[in-house]
Amino acid sequence: MAEKSDRRAFLNRTLLGAAGLGAAYSFEEKILLNALEGQAAEIGPAKAEAAGSLPHGKIGNVSISRLFLGGNLIGGWAHSRDLMYVSQLFKAYNTDAKIFETLEIAEQHGINTVLIDPVSQNVVERYKRQRGGKIQTMVCIHPDADTGQMQREVKDLVDKGATLLYTHGELTDGHTRADRVHVLAKAMELIQQQGVPAGIGSHSLETPMACERQGVHADFYVKTLHMDRYWSATPPEKREEWCWYKPQSSEHDGFHDNMWCLDAEKTISFMETVKKPWVAFKVMAAGAIPPRMAFPYAFRHGADFVVAGMFDFHIAEDVQLAAEALRKLDQRKREWC
Repeated sequence: MAEKSDRRAFLNRTLLGAAGLGAAYSFEEKILLNALEGQAAEIGPAKAEAAGSLPHGKIGNVSISRLFLGGNLIGGWAHSRDLMYVSQLFKAYNTDAKIFETLEIAEQHGINTVLIDPVSQNVVERYKRQRGGKIQTMVCIHPDADTGQMQREVKDLVDKGATLLYTHGELTDGHTRADRVHVLAKAMELIQQQGVPAGIGSHSLETPMACERQGVHADFYVKTLHMDRYWSATPPEKREEWCWYKPQSSEHDGFHDNMWCLDAEKTISFMETVKKPWVAFKVMAAGAIPPRMAFPYAFRHGADFVVAGMFDFHIAEDVQLAAEALRKLDQRKREWC
């Protein structure tokens, strides 16, 4: 009983110890505390960070903040398990004016890149024209066996100001499943011909493994990474490769839009062999893992950059947590790329 109380007290301090970042439990934190009782958090209290303190890395010749903004909240793409209203709520909250404000706050706190879909690229370009913003964009393309179509999309996005391009994860994994890795190789070639870095996106580890095995010349990978210590994670014995593209399970413990990295240890181990930048996304399992745990976990286990979906009111704290995670980083085996 004493051990249980000690662990609960530690988690209390971890969740609530950030001075100036909120001194009371949110409803979600109360649930998290109960769900994670007995599990140690990954990082201690956050400290206020000076402006411009967020470290950068490079992909090609592009300098990128180690933490950057995810675009699902802007585009309204919500992974909300069985909550039916969340995507609509995202879209209602994130008007163009609110998106502009969010991007402006991100830049003020040192985030210089946002990962977005092609439609959201138009919103970001309007922000840059109207507000004078400088934020960079990492935009997904749709890898297609129709080379002409893919070439037109790539050129159009570069002409609109995309800084980096990568292949959309769901479509990319589809080509891997169908043994069409040559389509992904062609996508890399077309992107690189436009003079911007080219990346491969995926949920499944099978995709980067196949690309490395078949010599696809990607400049970077955009691959999911998260721990499985959260309430809605699919039990290990129920996890199934390619679950994201199959009908959702009729069983309570099956896949229900609730897991994006099926085997974190295997992903970490494989990515240690890859000498290309790794942009990790879904590190918070779409909101199920607090950033205080998710960021240090991702950086410690090999991610070179972390994508985080953030509303405007998340940004200041998340930047502080990322900066502290990087400052306190230890036991990282994978070399920075």
